[in-house]
Amino acid sequence: MQSQKIVHFLLFVAFFSVGAGALGGAALCDDLILYWRNEQLVRDAHLSLDRLRSLNDEYDALLKELQDDPSLLKRIAPATLGTPPEDPNAVYPKARAQELAVARRALMDETGQGPSDATIPKWLQRCSEPRHRIALFLAGAGLVLVSLVFFTPKADAAD
Repeated sequence: MQSQKIVHFLLFVAFFSVGAGALGGAALCDDLILYWRNEQLVRDAHLSLDRLRSLNDEYDALLKELQDDPSLLKRIAPATLGTPPEDPNAVYPKARAQELAVARRALMDETGQGPSDATIPKWLQRCSEPRHRIALFLAGAGLVLVSLVFFTPKADAAD
């Protein structure tokens, strides 16, 4: 008799928890999708902030170098501004717009600032479809009802 009560209790807990989870998932599906998208936006914002911090550090280091070595400005000015170099033996390559675009794309991919490929999981997309959502809700309600009807403790006849 005691082992039967334990089995009934375990079946009640299993059926009720799965049913309640299915009901909760069906009811909160839109909120889960919104949460997932917001998390992705926050992750992208953190990546952007990290990239900006690293750029600031690089520019600070470059400014410090320029302050420490004034001749550095004379050496990099022709390449940066596109003016002819003062030294006749210096060669500065000229980059075309197409080559710069390819280099920019490669740098953006390397730093992770390209298009975000993390999307909503497929199981959540499937659950958000109306027919799957209704089926999930009905299955959860059925499991909760089964657990309440068949696995609740019965009142004793003496009571």
